[in-house]
Amino acid sequence: MFDLAWSEIALIGVVALVVIGPKDLPEAIRGVAQGIGKLRKMAGEFRSQADELVREANLDEVRNSINEIRNFNIRGEIEKAVDADGSIRKTFTEDPLKTDYSAPAATPAAEAKPAVPAPAFVPPAYASHPPASVIPAPPPAPAPAFVPPAEAGITAPPPPTTADFASPPPATAAAPEPAPVAKS
Repeated sequence: MFDLAWSEIALIGVVALVVIGPKDLPEAIRGVAQGIGKLRKMAGEFRSQADELVREANLDEVRNSINEIRNFNIRGEIEKAVDADGSIRKTFTEDPLKTDYSAPAATPAAEAKPAVPAPAFVPPAYASHPPASVIPAPPPAPAPAFVPPAEAGITAPPPPTTADFASPPPATAAAPEPAPVAKS
């Protein structure tokens, strides 16, 4: 427990012989031995009481669950979840140059569905048409880069006549003339 070498024990004995003295040394050793015996006895009682408490509390179940957690195989669980039927592992273990492959085994879900034969002819009146929201609309035509004004329906204003120039333009409030700048 303390990991003492023989040289260390001899050193402790010599120091005890000098400090305690040769006359009282046997009684001191007897007292230390009795103290160690009492400590061992108390530790044993404590251990037995702790074991009793464990049994009373049914901690055996807890021990079992801890052992299950310790022995949990995460790799196996993931492999079961990902490749339940073993088909992926089989793909990697088969010879890739093999030319005679058998058909894959049918899954239980595929076998459970009975095959319903399709009718030979469906009259157009009974045929269901997809709703208009399912049928895609045709894409819009691309817009031309330039449309002449005549094709776009825009008319040009009439050309001005001489009558337009005969009358003076209407009078508007004249803006004040700027003040002359003095030259220096």
